[in-house]
Amino acid sequence: MNLRVVEKEDLPLLTEWANTPEFGGEYEPLSQESKTELEKQYDKLTPKEKWFIIKKKDGSKIGFVTHFPIGNLLTIDYTLIPDERNKGYCTEAVKIMVDYLFLSKDIVRIQAETNPRNLASQKVLEKVGFKKEGLVRKSIFIRGKWRDGLLYSILREEWKEPKILTKTASHS
Repeated sequence: MNLRVVEKEDLPLLTEWANTPEFGGEYEPLSQESKTELEKQYDKLTPKEKWFIIKKKDGSKIGFVTHFPIGNLLTIDYTLIPDERNKGYCTEAVKIMVDYLFLSKDIVRIQAETNPRNLASQKVLEKVGFKKEGLVRKSIFIRGKWRDGLLYSILREEWKEPKILTKTASHS
């Protein structure tokens, strides 16, 4: 499994995913976005926010993971296509993202929010070392109702060292 930065040629696939209710499932808001709208969002991305495609070793694209700022904090978000869930890909993608962010950014904390009923997402975060902080009341509008979220975070001192990404040293 690998992560790579989203390129313009990925936008038709992201548009397809955004317009497929099963992709986000019952825990994500319904999102109907045109390719043009997604291109505008993509063009406005700053260095503090990036979108990554999750690819299997065979090259198939199975989901995405993003990071974006909320105030001085970095938040991550992730989704896999339904057929590839519960196979460990999301946990691996989040581990890579956490390693990347702590290795490349001067930050002390990464956070994520998940639906209290989304046990699979909670397991992903806990396996990576995130700690549950608490309930965020009515934080997201999903299918006609305001829903609560669970806030998770991992601090730099809890992460300690890369789990997947490793340093390479050249010896002369």
